[in-house]
Amino acid sequence: MHLHQKEIKAIARKQLKSNYPDWKRLKKREKRKIAKKVLDEVVANYDFKKMVKTDKSELLGIELQKITSGMMNIDEMARFIEKHENDVLFKFNTVKRHPSYFKDKELSFIDELLDDTIINRLLAYDGYTPSMRDFFPSNFLRAELLKSIKYPEISYRKFCGDDKTYEGHKDVNSYIGLENKQNRAFIGLPLNKKTMISHVQMSQFRASLSFEQLVNLIVYILHHFQQRGFLDGQIVHCVDSTELAVDCQELLAKFPIKGKNIRIYCDIDCDCGVRRAKQDKSVYVVGYRMHTLAAINAETGQSFPLISLLAPANHHDSHFLGPLVSIGKAIGLDLQLITADEAYHDNDNAIYDKSGVYLAKPPSANVSLPENVDKETLQVMCDDFCEIPMEYAGIEEKGHEFKCSAGFGECPMAAICPTFRHIPLDNGCFQRILYGSESVSKALDIRKNGERPFNLIKKREGLDQVRVRSQHGLVARATFTTMATLLIEMAGTRRKKETKQMNFLEAVGF
Repeated sequence: MHLHQKEIKAIARKQLKSNYPDWKRLKKREKRKIAKKVLDEVVANYDFKKMVKTDKSELLGIELQKITSGMMNIDEMARFIEKHENDVLFKFNTVKRHPSYFKDKELSFIDELLDDTIINRLLAYDGYTPSMRDFFPSNFLRAELLKSIKYPEISYRKFCGDDKTYEGHKDVNSYIGLENKQNRAFIGLPLNKKTMISHVQMSQFRASLSFEQLVNLIVYILHHFQQRGFLDGQIVHCVDSTELAVDCQELLAKFPIKGKNIRIYCDIDCDCGVRRAKQDKSVYVVGYRMHTLAAINAETGQSFPLISLLAPANHHDSHFLGPLVSIGKAIGLDLQLITADEAYHDNDNAIYDKSGVYLAKPPSANVSLPENVDKETLQVMCDDFCEIPMEYAGIEEKGHEFKCSAGFGECPMAAICPTFRHIPLDNGCFQRILYGSESVSKALDIRKNGERPFNLIKKREGLDQVRVRSQHGLVARATFTTMATLLIEMAGTRRKKETKQMNFLEAVGF
């Protein structure tokens, strides 16, 4: 989508949110009328000749998913935990669970790992005191994790017991009902009272969490993940995306500009984008794309999701590599080499210049080879008359440098040959790491393992079944499923024997 169209959508979205704070309570007929009116007015008053000045994060719909000063990195989290664990009051207020009720080894491990006092401090807001509410933030977080880990396929209503229907002869109230002692003990509900958490309360909990708090929760889990050695060894990072369709999204208004439609849906933040080729689904998807930074252990082939951004489905993947790298660096991940598919790129070297991170990806099909470069072997010649392939000399400000490899008296053009050649960096075969080199080949081969995190968080942890109908709620759900995936990996109860691969980073020289 053109920048002007993105800006129009951003302005319309902002006006709808600010002028209609009760948007979710309006009827569809009212929403349709308001959306059309606002979109028509924005287009009518928009100056297409002016420069686009709206912040890039607003154009991409991720303005609330930015780095803030309150986000902790993994080292800061370690100091935060150590400080509170050495606090006398912290030890005195530690709540003891009911270990006798934990028959499930996985839940028992996760229960031991999670510290409610730490979680409550991470999620507390200014002025918060424990006496202000019946439930702690840790109770809701544990409920979300329990649902993702053990009951990903069911709805929140059934999980909380709000749906009084029956499945066969089993009361669905049993998921966290009084008779299910293990689940209640895990969440922290009293075992002798009929205290329950409703799906409305869980929805309000998700809505109350800021992106900063969600990132700190991920960092809390990553701290434990690192402590147990999962981020040790030869780690290559991968970036990829997947679509998250949002059901029941009716198109309220659209405005065609230069062959592209600006659309407003019931969920103001979502949009329509092209789905990756799937035989059983339509070409287009209404919803979001989740862009995820994952870690791949080159020795075992295991891959794990680390952090994600959620954007409307109509934006190209290439816009989100930079923001993901920035957040990854901010939370203390050791990013050196990122492998990705063709959709991601670092054309202007902004990512490398800012973070020092290398990108290995297939060449873009839209980028032509420079002159005098062999299509099959990618050997570089000096000019039209040169018959001897040049040697690679390295990379500098002007791009890749190649030098003449001819021996003395071997080249008849030696007297007039400049003996060197520069090829600018591009999004094709002459990226910062040359395509066709051994390092890129190995990086692209191991990138196949990067699909595993999406299969886990979508299929196993249930994110594929999107029942949360807002971007903010879906960001929270994505965070909880990522946490659940990492916790399951640490528990090791579902782990299969792994075959070791070669020492990748040493092979490529990192």
